Amino acid sequence: MNRLPYIRPNIQRLQAGPVNPFRLGSSPSCVEIDGVPVAELARNYGSPLFVFSEKALREKYREAHRAFSRRYPDVQFAWSYKTNYLNAICRVFHQEGSIAEVVSGFEYEKARRNGVDGSKIIFNGPHKERADLERAVNERAMIQVDNIDELLTLASIVRDRTEPVSIALRVHLQTGTHTVWSKFGFNGDDGEVLQIIRRITTLHNLRLQGLHCHVGTFILDPENYRVAARRLVELAIEAEKIGAGQIRYLNLGGGFASHARLHYQYLPPEQTTPSLDRYAEAICETIIGLWPAGRDLPRLYLETGRALVDDAGYLISSVVAVKKRHLPSQMQTAMAAYGKSAAVMPQGNSRHALVLDAGINLLYTTAWYQPKILPARPCLDTPEPTTVFGCLCMNIDVIREDAPLPSLTTGDQVVLHPVGAYNITQSMQFITYRPAVVMIDSERKVHVIRRRENLDYVQELEAIPEHLATRTAVSRPEPHILAVA
Repeated sequence: MNRLPYIRPNIQRLQAGPVNPFRLGSSPSCVEIDGVPVAELARNYGSPLFVFSEKALREKYREAHRAFSRRYPDVQFAWSYKTNYLNAICRVFHQEGSIAEVVSGFEYEKARRNGVDGSKIIFNGPHKERADLERAVNERAMIQVDNIDELLTLASIVRDRTEPVSIALRVHLQTGTHTVWSKFGFNGDDGEVLQIIRRITTLHNLRLQGLHCHVGTFILDPENYRVAARRLVELAIEAEKIGAGQIRYLNLGGGFASHARLHYQYLPPEQTTPSLDRYAEAICETIIGLWPAGRDLPRLYLETGRALVDDAGYLISSVVAVKKRHLPSQMQTAMAAYGKSAAVMPQGNSRHALVLDAGINLLYTTAWYQPKILPARPCLDTPEPTTVFGCLCMNIDVIREDAPLPSLTTGDQVVLHPVGAYNITQSMQFITYRPAVVMIDSERKVHVIRRRENLDYVQELEAIPEHLATRTAVSRPEPHILAVA
């Protein structure tokens, strides 16, 4: 008879007092993704494993496009490559009708190789190499100028051309957000952008066609976009008055929130994340209401990213260890503050803890957001606050401090969601390889869209100097023998 391994029970003291109306209930789970069992995905493609739902990507894009196109006659979405630049993800959005928004020569080339014509690329970012600007000019990309040095570089590039080149200006504005992204673009509140527009009217072969403002990221108040839209319209009217001609398009950027949950956010995202209709209403109604009567409305560009891809992304991970995490009591915390020795402190409370085979090197966004962590099997026992650690040799590798989870054991799988935005592009090979990425299509077929890394891939760009190439083993210098008088 095979005996099961002993697992030390987690005994928690019951606290007297009134019943908490927000108490934890029975444990939700995620047994399958788009009809494909999680256990089967982990078995076939390994753990950890990123999983994307093509169905969710397309449905979210169509929902967003519908929200804006019902309210505005000329709207164009541009997929934000930095949010997730896996080719398969980008091509889904391009098939749906989105052009590309890039912020570097690297992303520009990816978009071109994905079949996007240069004239269908919005070129953003605070640093654009001269060679990249020359290419963008030749391919008629929509260049959104970020700073005066870039503007002067463009002026030198187009000086000898036979036809003018259209550009746009990026503007930062006070819209009511906690932080103004003043790193990017020109100040639209103190007159700086109007000075730049006057300068453009004196430059040969440059024509101002658009204004762009990116309010921020994960914006939970659509009214911030209403303010931004109003200010862009006002600036467009001012630009025409000072001789820049009519502005042909306005770009309100992105920053729409997904259903991720910010740290210390009390209410769940289902109650705090605005609908895409609310964002669309704030932007479209403002432009239509303020644009001069009798004029054609400008084209509206939106650089969509997080809101379209985040909820479509999952990470499957496996429990590799079960622990108790000792938490300091209030007395321990107070004594530590006064420099008392830990040796005289009583033991504090403990909390259940798990170690996963994925770390924060794969989940960069956990610095700001708390993904849901769901067991990949049905669980009927009551969840308890559980600290979820990653597999890295770093004490800060904490994925969730207090995830409500049932009792799990080594080998159990969990699903983290939503993780589709920025984690792919910002992940790194720190201590571990990056995992495979798969996409489930509408027919429930699973496609590998990025293979799991291995040592040959990681070392592919390395080189070893000749004087080190012959060392095949660790060498040790001969020990010094001290003469004794």
